[in-house]
Amino acid sequence: MKTIRIGSGAGFSGDRIEPAVELAEHGKLDFLVFECLAERTIALAQQRRLRDPADGYDPGLEARLEAVLPICAAKGVRIISNMGAANPLAAQSKVVEVARRLDLPGLKVAAVTGDDVMPAVVDGDFAVAENSQPVRALGNRLISANAYLGAAPIVEALRVGADIVLTGRVADPALFCAPLIHAFGWAWDDWFHLGQGTLVGHLLECAGQITGGYFADPGRKSVPDLARLGFPIAEVSTDGAIVITKVPGSGGAVTVRTCKEQLLYEIHDPAAYMTPDVVADFSAVEVNEIGPDRVAISGATGRARPEKLKVSLGYRDGFVGEGQISYAGTGAVARGKLALEIVCERFRLLGLEPLELRGELIGINSLFPSREVDDPGHVSEVRVRVTGRTETFEDALRIGNEVETLYTNGPAAGGGVTKSAREVIAVLSTFIPRGLARPEIDYAVT
Repeated sequence: MKTIRIGSGAGFSGDRIEPAVELAEHGKLDFLVFECLAERTIALAQQRRLRDPADGYDPGLEARLEAVLPICAAKGVRIISNMGAANPLAAQSKVVEVARRLDLPGLKVAAVTGDDVMPAVVDGDFAVAENSQPVRALGNRLISANAYLGAAPIVEALRVGADIVLTGRVADPALFCAPLIHAFGWAWDDWFHLGQGTLVGHLLECAGQITGGYFADPGRKSVPDLARLGFPIAEVSTDGAIVITKVPGSGGAVTVRTCKEQLLYEIHDPAAYMTPDVVADFSAVEVNEIGPDRVAISGATGRARPEKLKVSLGYRDGFVGEGQISYAGTGAVARGKLALEIVCERFRLLGLEPLELRGELIGINSLFPSREVDDPGHVSEVRVRVTGRTETFEDALRIGNEVETLYTNGPAAGGGVTKSAREVIAVLSTFIPRGLARPEIDYAVT
């Protein structure tokens, strides 16, 4: 029975690069997938593209491809990634440039576009899923509208012979399901196998999380050699059977517990995990350890895909300003509380009224606002943090500036001030008929 090996080279935009190199060199892979795009990530990428039409792809694209492309080209490993973000065509050009610089001729690079549905959303009559308000009410604050595409355009690019496939917004599991559909010839209404393929994607999409990252808890859940955490490999057979493993000797662990935690990660309804390709059902999934760092997972199925596609909406939501300062030694908590009182009174005197405002003592009440310290005299250090969301950038700057003035106008012995101000790009969602998203594929050769 034919088996395909898929490695997960990244679980988010800022992920490590070394584990992907290890996968490329020693993973005996057929495909290496980089999943680098989150909801807010693509909105920020759209913001960069608005400033520079040649930008908008993942900022780590060049470094990742420089590290793995020579190995993948030599071993015949095909690369799939959503690092195209808001500008897959620009990402394609960058990859061609990198490949030529590395003297790797003859590679076919595909760019999948069509997820940008801004014109359709602006012209249509759609409601925001989170609050039922009309999308058009966002007005000129709306900066992006990207539909979650499915696996079909990736499968087509692989069929045509693409060595590297770069997408914008596609559903995360589709990046991993697509090579399986391509390799095994699964039909688009084969809901059982599409459910299994979606399970593979869900298990691998966060990379190191299934090999012990975001899992370790000293004294309760030990994970060896996290500094050298190895990223996962899925061995998938024609019938959809799945084994999760990693490169022998790499750090981390693949166990029943790591796999179960990832299986439950970000799942709302295990019986109805909705993707553009299938409504997957994970409710009967079984997880069994079959050897060291080898876990067999089975039991997923699925039913007909949804009629609508989810769209991620990025919009401008004001500005956020922040200031921090530390106090240490005897009376640190009392001085931190006084610092917060001073800043709030200063805002009142200045007429500064943030849309939202929060003041906290990190380590005391930043995560649990109602928490009281039994004996503040035994707390030897605190970090004061004041943050607020404002309508203007100038007001956001004033928040950090007022914290900075505590150096010589506040409690004794404050130090280590930091301050910042930035625009807030927030995310909402809506749903559109799938026919409004029209994927296209562009090809280039290195």
